[in-house]
Amino acid sequence: MPGSSLWLVPPPSHPLHARIAELIERTLPSAFPDLTGPAFAPHMTLTSGIDPAVYGDNPQAWLDAVPWPRAADVDVRLEKVATQDTFFRRCFLKVAFEKGVRDVAALARAVGVNGEGYQIGPVTEKWLEEWREAFGPHVSLIYGENPINDQKLGEISKAVEEAGVSLSSSSSEGANDTSSKQGGWKGGVVWLVPTDRPISEWKPIATRTLD
Repeated sequence: MPGSSLWLVPPPSHPLHARIAELIERTLPSAFPDLTGPAFAPHMTLTSGIDPAVYGDNPQAWLDAVPWPRAADVDVRLEKVATQDTFFRRCFLKVAFEKGVRDVAALARAVGVNGEGYQIGPVTEKWLEEWREAFGPHVSLIYGENPINDQKLGEISKAVEEAGVSLSSSSSEGANDTSSKQGGWKGGVVWLVPTDRPISEWKPIATRTLD
């Protein structure tokens, strides 16, 4: 994947951080060895394709200078398990495209790729609509080469819910209840990751916890 990426990682203390990591690293590879590829940290990608020249030789200072939204305003709500015929989106948790998630992704794109500074300009607004239409916010579960049919997708969905991840599209609970019932999380930690390296080397070079 060219350039670097900005991720939003669940708060380390939130139950979903450990539950999604367990699914990625052990549960799904054990149950579906023919489908799963390399492991990676649990995250929602905010944007990719960031030229390293943007943050230069002090990535932490660059990341800290961005006026990120407050943690209370970023509500990541998991909707359903989905698949696309793309290695990096072979299987993922679809995230609701709501204001807080939209805002943090838009800011990441504007400052990291589109050169619009801390303002959300027309280039980023156009990108948001294209991104939403193509695949939108999501938390990956599987990177892999092999297609996932409906039967396997149903089995993966069952494994996800058995792991304690609540999906709003299959729950009778209201959207406002999902975070407390592990159907999502508020806030998180923004990671700056050089994703032009091998996946095994995808580690943050700067992090910023949303306050």
